[in-house]
Amino acid sequence: MERIVIVLLVLLGVALADPTIYFKETFEDAAWKDRWVQSKHKSDFGEFTWSAGKFYGDAEKDKGIKTSQDARFYALSAGFDKFSNEDKTLVIQFTVKHEQSIDCGGGYVKLFPSTVDKKDVHGESPYNIMFGPDICGPGTKKVHVIFSYKGKNLLVKKEIRCKDDEYTHLYTLIVRPDNTYEVKIDNSKVESGSLENDFDFLPAKTIPDPAASKPSDWDDRAKIDDPSDTKPEDWDKPEYIPDPDAKKPEDWDDDTDGEWEPPNVPNPAYKGEWKPKQIDNPKYQGVWVHPQVPNPEYQPDDSLYSYDDFGSIGFDLWQVKSGTIFDNVLITDDVEYAETFGADTWGKTKDAEKEMKKKLDEEQRKEEEAKRKAEEASKAKDDDDDDDDDDDDDDNDDHDHDHEAEAAPKEEL
Repeated sequence: MERIVIVLLVLLGVALADPTIYFKETFEDAAWKDRWVQSKHKSDFGEFTWSAGKFYGDAEKDKGIKTSQDARFYALSAGFDKFSNEDKTLVIQFTVKHEQSIDCGGGYVKLFPSTVDKKDVHGESPYNIMFGPDICGPGTKKVHVIFSYKGKNLLVKKEIRCKDDEYTHLYTLIVRPDNTYEVKIDNSKVESGSLENDFDFLPAKTIPDPAASKPSDWDDRAKIDDPSDTKPEDWDKPEYIPDPDAKKPEDWDDDTDGEWEPPNVPNPAYKGEWKPKQIDNPKYQGVWVHPQVPNPEYQPDDSLYSYDDFGSIGFDLWQVKSGTIFDNVLITDDVEYAETFGADTWGKTKDAEKEMKKKLDEEQRKEEEAKRKAEEASKAKDDDDDDDDDDDDDDNDDHDHDHEAEAAPKEEL
C-alpha cells in the first residue's frame, strides 16, 4: 500500500510539473488560414502569405506568415481557450525575420481578451499586452513591452534594443506573479526588472511635502565673489577705437562730405567686463532637498502582472517595406518549456539559415560582377565600333578629295 501511495505521489508531481500550453503555432501546414482570422475592419489591410523566405535553415520548418504588401496595415489574429495568469508565470514567445532589411515597421504581437472581435481587430482594439520589436529609421530600434492597466497603455521606461539584421530572432517576454518581468532575445536575457519601477502603473510612493519650502536664508551658492578682489585701475578700455592706420581720402571735401572720422576697429587692449574671481562660499549649505512625504494617492497592487482574460493573439501592425516572417508563436506558463521550444525550432535552423544567406549573397555578388564586366565589354565594343566608323568617314573624305583633284583639269580644258 505504501508503495502505491509513493507511486501516486510521484505521478502527481509529474502531472503538476507539466507545462500549460495556452497557444502554439508553427505554421507548418497550409491550414494555418483556418486557424487565423483576417480582420475586415479595413478593406485594404495587407495580406499575409505562407513562406520560409528567400533563405532559411529548413524549407518546411521555417515556413511562417509573411507580410507581402508595402505600406500597409496588417490585422490578423487567432483565438484560444480563455485563461487568466493569476498566480502563474506568463511566457509569450515568437520569432521574427526581417529579411527585407526593414526600414520602418512593427514586428510585435498583441494579446487580446477573449471579448475582442477578431473580424474587427484594428489599431484601437483594446489589448492586454503588446510585445516585440519595432524599427523605424536609425532612431527607433526598440523592443516594445506595453501593459494595459485601468484603461491606459503603459510603455516600459527602459530602452530595450531589438535586432535589426535580416536573420530570424527569438523574442521572449516572461511575466511573473511577483510583479517582475524579463525580456529575452535568442534565449538570452537582455532586460528585466520590477513592473512597479519600470512602468507607470502606480503613482509615486512619496511626493514633495506641500507644507515644506526652502528657507529664505538658505545659501545654496557653492562659489561667491572674492570680496578682497578689486578691479585694476587700468582695466577699463573701450571695446572699439579709431583705426590708427586709417587716412583721410585725398578727394574728401569737408564742406560737402562733412568732417572725416576714421573707422573704428577692435581695441586690442580691451579686456571685457571685469568680474571678481570666485572663491568657495564659507556659508554654503548645499543644494536644498525638498522633503518627501507618503503619497496619499499611492496604493500598492500585488496583481499588476495579472489579467483575468486572455483569449486571442494577433499581429496588428504597420509596415512600410513588407517581407517580415513571423513563426513559432507560443504562450505558456513554463519558462523552461519555452526555452526548450525555442531551441528546438529557431535554435536548430538558425545556423543553416545564415549559411544559406551567405551563399545567396556570394551568388548575387558573382552575378553583379559578371553583369558589370559584360556591360564594360559591351561599352568597349561600342567605342571600337565608333572608332571604325570615324576611320571609314576619313577614308571617304580622302576618296572625295582625289576625285575632285582628277576632275579639276578636265574643267579647265
